[in-house]
Amino acid sequence: MRSIPTFASSVLEVDDAFEANELFQRNGWTDGLPVIPPTEDAVARFLEAVRLGAADVIGVEPVRRRRITAEKVAIAAVMAGCLPEYMPVVVAAIKAMCQPEYALHGSTASTGGSAPFIVVNGPIRLSIGMNATHNALANASRANATIGRSVRLVLLNVLGGVPGQLDRSTLGHPGKFTFCVAEDEEDSAWLPLSVERGVPAGTSAVTVMQVESPHQIMNEWTHDPKEILDTYVAAMRSNMLTYSIWEGNYAFVIAKQHREIFAAAGWNKQNIREYTFEAARVKRGEWRSVGKAAVAGRKDEEQVYRALRSPDDLLVVAAGGPAGGFGAIVPPWYGKKSLAVTVPVDA
Repeated sequence: MRSIPTFASSVLEVDDAFEANELFQRNGWTDGLPVIPPTEDAVARFLEAVRLGAADVIGVEPVRRRRITAEKVAIAAVMAGCLPEYMPVVVAAIKAMCQPEYALHGSTASTGGSAPFIVVNGPIRLSIGMNATHNALANASRANATIGRSVRLVLLNVLGGVPGQLDRSTLGHPGKFTFCVAEDEEDSAWLPLSVERGVPAGTSAVTVMQVESPHQIMNEWTHDPKEILDTYVAAMRSNMLTYSIWEGNYAFVIAKQHREIFAAAGWNKQNIREYTFEAARVKRGEWRSVGKAAVAGRKDEEQVYRALRSPDDLLVVAAGGPAGGFGAIVPPWYGKKSLAVTVPVDA
């Protein structure tokens, strides 16, 4: 029989799983969707999966100094519908989000309505059945969906990110339910994102970035890699003009058809970043074309703004189905005020 650790959380008695869901809904402990009741036995199994004690601290939110314990993360993962073997990824995501450069408090409380974009690399993607191909950014995998949802439930119940209270999002976007993807390393000639960001090859890792809603692009009319990238850059420039002009991390999610065009031309991720760095810029005066003339004229209208501080600000992710000339740009919440963080997954 499994030994149940001593938990800090209260134990509540209900008649059945339906009543547990109704209790959680009434108390605002969910994202609006049904949850799996976090029984003591289930939470204990999830802690065993990562060899952590209930009181072990996963991370500390840097501004309000709120401690996020393994117990609370396990409860969120159970509620979200995870399996125990997903726990190492959930724990790594929380660790990454607690790094100061990620700006966890500001991005959670902002009116901008950002969400954590989670990219998983390495062997754990395959062992837990993550999806990197068809419908990669949406509903296709229990692991993708529930890992991202676990993070949202931690933000809600541990950090108090309740809409209308700490979470002041004006609109938000569907990525606030879950926004998690695995990189398609097996069908890509490129280095994995985590390796480019300093994690040894063959090591599982998680990258987390605070983002606004993704923008899907299409270009099926050329095999010129520069022309393909001009379409991605057009979406970046649109974001700079209509949302935020501030430079910082952007992500490209590039599906197989476009990857094959880049590969045929001998382009790797670094080539993509360098071209994008030079092309993704706007002049201040261009704000006049999107209804922001009152802002455009306050300074030199010829002043140039870049989307990226350097080519390395662009995260290039190989994911998506095999057919169709599609990709996506994933814009930042607030430029360099919140930066992407990559951490290895503890086995």
